[in-house]
Amino acid sequence: MSEIVLGLGASHSTLMNTHWDEVDHLDEAHRFRDGLATAREALAAARPDAVVVVGSNHFRGMFLDLMPAITVGVGEVLGAGEAGTPGGPLPVDTDLARALVDGMVADGFDPAFSLRLTVDHGITHSLQHLVPALDVPVVPVVLNMFAPPLPPLQRCARLGATIGRVLRADGVDRRVALIASGGLSHRLPWPKWFATLSDDDRFLVEAWLNGRDSWAEYEVRRRQIIRAAQPDINADFDARFLAALEAGDLSEVLALSDDELEDVAGNGAHEIRSWIAVQAALTGPDGPPRAATAAYAAVGPWLTGMGVSVMTPAHLPLSPTTSTLETAR
Repeated sequence: MSEIVLGLGASHSTLMNTHWDEVDHLDEAHRFRDGLATAREALAAARPDAVVVVGSNHFRGMFLDLMPAITVGVGEVLGAGEAGTPGGPLPVDTDLARALVDGMVADGFDPAFSLRLTVDHGITHSLQHLVPALDVPVVPVVLNMFAPPLPPLQRCARLGATIGRVLRADGVDRRVALIASGGLSHRLPWPKWFATLSDDDRFLVEAWLNGRDSWAEYEVRRRQIIRAAQPDINADFDARFLAALEAGDLSEVLALSDDELEDVAGNGAHEIRSWIAVQAALTGPDGPPRAATAAYAAVGPWLTGMGVSVMTPAHLPLSPTTSTLETAR
């Protein structure tokens, strides 16, 4: 059977790629980047044969003409390549991807699957900074986190449990790591698709509906809208979430409705679904993983509470990297 050897949670922001000079003077930006380096070292030390990445899509691969709740890339996977993130074909573990789809169906989920899936920085930003050589096969699991109705938080936890079950029972001698991409608290200037109140709102929904073959044509104005937004970061929520992850108990978070989560932590906080799923996947017979926060920083220019977590399955010894993190706490 496959062995789950590590889990990582990492926030993303393409502004880290395109506008680093604007934050180079900020300790918090360096703190987050250093946290990514720590997580990258832990992942390299775990020596995975495959990496399952759970993340979002920002309307560059999924669009309002068809919006699945769960999509697994089982064939060709292409990075959109926006804002300096990896573009073009990514290495894919197709056998593992098919096993995950079959296991999800067996457990009562109805995932979409794609033999030619485009993923954006919701998947590729974490790969760029955590698997920079792109030399490990990946399986992208894309959750709908921006076009209501969204898969409920508790259902994302159950999905993660299914992913963990499938990996532990697949009969293949393989080391697997999981990455949760996205979050933490942030508020994007994005409307709900059914409630457009301004010209910018209507432009964005048009881009989300019609951009399947031309998303890049919308990119300049779309980026201007995002860059004009004011930061709305709830560092207290982020601290509580990371503390709950370290305690191995996300029950308070899972009890939140989408409206409650959005009110307290912003519409971008829906991306914690990926962290919830990965934590559940790593929760095995010996209990939840031991999570250590490698970095947290509220980075205003990136509009986001930026977190990095290293999650070690309970049955495995801590790596030197993770042991150092826990000692520093």
